[in-house]
Amino acid sequence: MSQAPVIAVLLGGTSSEREVSLGSGRACALALARSFPTCQFDVTSDAAPAALDRTRHVVFSALHGGFGENGGMQAALEQAGIAYAGCGVAASALTIDKARTKAAVAAAGVRVAPGLSFSATAKPAAAAIAAQIAGPWVLKPNDQGSSVGLYLLDTTAALDAALRDLPAGQWLIERRVLGRELSVGILHGKAMGVVEIRPKSGVYDFTSKYTKGLTEYLAPAPLGDALTRTVQAAAETAFAACDCRDYGRVDFMLSAQNEAFFLEINPLPGMKETSLLPMSARCAGLDFTALVREMVRPALQRFHTAAAVLRPRKNPRIKLPTRAPGGKFPSRSAPARCRARAGSVLRCPR
Repeated sequence: MSQAPVIAVLLGGTSSEREVSLGSGRACALALARSFPTCQFDVTSDAAPAALDRTRHVVFSALHGGFGENGGMQAALEQAGIAYAGCGVAASALTIDKARTKAAVAAAGVRVAPGLSFSATAKPAAAAIAAQIAGPWVLKPNDQGSSVGLYLLDTTAALDAALRDLPAGQWLIERRVLGRELSVGILHGKAMGVVEIRPKSGVYDFTSKYTKGLTEYLAPAPLGDALTRTVQAAAETAFAACDCRDYGRVDFMLSAQNEAFFLEINPLPGMKETSLLPMSARCAGLDFTALVREMVRPALQRFHTAAAVLRPRKNPRIKLPTRAPGGKFPSRSAPARCRARAGSVLRCPR
């Protein structure tokens, strides 16, 4: 227990966002290795890597979507007694569900756009939706990230066509708020800089998000001090309402009337140096290395707290092992472990 813990970066995963996660994980591992012994685990199944050791590892997850983000991996880590950075099981399960997150955030007083969720196997008719929610609309999967499966719909006919060909799963449809898209990084419960996202196509979809040159980012967003503080306060309220911890990202649409409408909380956001959370952190004076160091700090504290509880107390009545013939104590084989050190990143066994 006396050795410095190794930061185990989880990356890859089994969701549709695997390639995004690989990029995030590698960038974070390199940055973390400047301060801590660090290793990487390429996750290829919906389970915690078997080689993780609660007495040696603190997990920093760069997994996106699916099991890595919906509380599944978090539950597996907790069951194994392994300290990890980021939101806990309940908050992860909540924030992956956009409809439930909206309800929690709205109950805390944060403005949300009108909407409804439904299953593709029990979808309402386009006319029924139009009667309840005025268009235009945005239709998206209820539990996917990275703008996967996004539909922007202006007419009832377009809505009807989208519903006819809707893939299986849970869906969320909302009144589309036309305006400026904003993103706020949260660290230790406090909002950092507000970033404005200006896709050249007018739509911040998967292509605009991950293709260089297709989106302009303004960090900090040119909102003025009063509006900036209003958006930051809404982000902090939403984060707390969902019982999130450590870090995350909260996204909004700002209407022409300067009203901020909550979009979603991302508890495991993209983490390349050019991603939105690092942009927000730079507005607060944190470079990428300093940011990831701060992101993992609460998990390190949880690790050391657990280690103190598990550490055996001194007891003079403990029976010492007897010497074997030849004067040596019997040896025990040690389990395989990551022998990482600060300044390098190891690929750990699965």
